[in-house]
Amino acid sequence: MNILILGAGGREHTLAWKLKQSPKLDRLFVAPGNAGTAAIATNIPIGVNDFEAIKKWVLSEKINMVIVGPEDPLVNGVHDFFLADDALRDIPVIGPQKAAAALEGSKQFAKEFMMRHNIPTAAYESFTAETLEQGHAFLESLNPPYVLKADGLAAGKGVVILNDLQEAKDELKTMLVDAKFGAASTTVVIEEFLDGIELSCFVLTDGKNFKVLPTAKDYKRIGEGDTGLNTGGMGAISPVPFADDVFMDKVLERIVKPTVNGFKSDNLPHRGIVFIGLLKVGDEPKVIESNVRMGDP
Repeated sequence: MNILILGAGGREHTLAWKLKQSPKLDRLFVAPGNAGTAAIATNIPIGVNDFEAIKKWVLSEKINMVIVGPEDPLVNGVHDFFLADDALRDIPVIGPQKAAAALEGSKQFAKEFMMRHNIPTAAYESFTAETLEQGHAFLESLNPPYVLKADGLAAGKGVVILNDLQEAKDELKTMLVDAKFGAASTTVVIEEFLDGIELSCFVLTDGKNFKVLPTAKDYKRIGEGDTGLNTGGMGAISPVPFADDVFMDKVLERIVKPTVNGFKSDNLPHRGIVFIGLLKVGDEPKVIESNVRMGDP
């Protein structure tokens, strides 16, 4: 097989490293790739959202499968682009179509999906610049800390957790009115704060069947002792020592199965990875976010 990986991070390096070990592999390309992928595959200078250039390369190099690493091209519809093109539609793309990628592309969409399918998550409301005052009132109804999330993609940096009410109100204005995160914070989701231990659950699915992969735990805050702001990820461990069989059974029955069943019942075409960000609150799992690709750290 000739395989093309889209992306330029550590995630894509790891995928390339593993694929390189397969006896079924003939040629491996990464677009645009990085120094690590250059040592084991052929990097090509094409951006992950340049769909026309990707098409030209896929056809000229007789690519048999495309694996999408980052979320941007999925949210922008790269899988749909392949399906809509007669010359590309029979080439498998690993990653959801645009409708299902909204699970990561919109925090509000993800929250509505979870509520609809009774998946345990934090209580929330969404606000825009026009409803800023209602947002301030909602913050007043909550106990600190206050969790503010940009609705759209913000490269893992669109979540702000603050302990002071006035700071949270000022931050909400900065996100909505001053566009701190650009278009990503046109809408802001405010959530109740859940106190627990974070972990990530990875699920490989064709939209109907699934396989649960090993868990991982991110260390995302930039300061020593988790004192700073969230980053895209400062490091990770796997497997997670506190995710025992009893806890993972709860994750499977209450979160993974309802998520995959939700794809089917909502007619959301998802073939690829679901990366479910969890909190272990006491002994119970709750979802804090859903992503539609492997984690980068």
